[in-house]
Amino acid sequence: MSESEALLHSIEEALGLLQDRTAPPARQALVTQPLSSLLEKCQHTSAEIAARPPEPIRTIHHFACTGGTLFSKCLAVMPNTQLLSEVDPLSTMRDLMFAPSDLILHLRHNLRPVPDETLVSLFLAGLEVLYDHSNTTGTRLVLRDHTHSHFCTGAEIPDRPTFQAVIAQKFPILSVVTVRHPLDSFLSLRYQKWDLFLPRTFDEYCKRYLAFLTCYEGVEVFKYEDFIADTDKTLAAICAVLQVPFVPDVLDLLSVVGLTGDSGRGGLVIEKRARRSVPEDVAAECLTSSTYTTLCARLGYDPDSQAQ
Repeated sequence: MSESEALLHSIEEALGLLQDRTAPPARQALVTQPLSSLLEKCQHTSAEIAARPPEPIRTIHHFACTGGTLFSKCLAVMPNTQLLSEVDPLSTMRDLMFAPSDLILHLRHNLRPVPDETLVSLFLAGLEVLYDHSNTTGTRLVLRDHTHSHFCTGAEIPDRPTFQAVIAQKFPILSVVTVRHPLDSFLSLRYQKWDLFLPRTFDEYCKRYLAFLTCYEGVEVFKYEDFIADTDKTLAAICAVLQVPFVPDVLDLLSVVGLTGDSGRGGLVIEKRARRSVPEDVAAECLTSSTYTTLCARLGYDPDSQAQ
């Protein structure tokens, strides 16, 4: 057979295969798949997505000097998580009068101030933009409450909505509360000169702590001391409540996170610290304050000021 005859034979064989109505099994499966079933699968997938609950906003709440910045830094480095630190639209605490981008600050210091309801509406409108952006980019939004503004300033606790209640007006929300032994946090607070409530006593501090816990009744509470003892276990539990993905061994990442409220004794080593020295007046209140005893019982702490 000549080369031309061989080529012609090959072409005829190829044409025969193309004209064969018996398709390969894989092709048969593809051809017999009706278009309507593909549309049904797409519709089913779309319905599943639509049926998912809306993405929540996460919030974390704690008193000052309770390790809140450390908790928050750990949350901030979790995958696809965006954390805003120390937020409270109704706070009257302001360090700077010049803040060109802060509409709420401008309204606070305007000659004709607006009611709290307007400030809340302004805050929620801005938060909606951020919420939509987070949903679009696939990030999880975590807001750290500036609880100190609400509960630890002035002669009395202002009668206003909590940060959680403000957000829950418009958005689904998941929250956690973190705590530390009240004696330790009070000693640190006094050291920092942040005891801005009146009277500036330990008993008054404990009353405000109890009021805070009452406002957040039903929210899961995590202890700073447990976090120090087993960081990964406690952090994993917090992430589970907030529905945030957890990665262990976050210590190496904390140095890249800068947050407001970093009032601790310095360093990134997560370890138990010795209690600050207890002044005589505070030691006396530990023995006489029934509020302190009640607070320790509620949180599961030893009220003995000499205990470590």
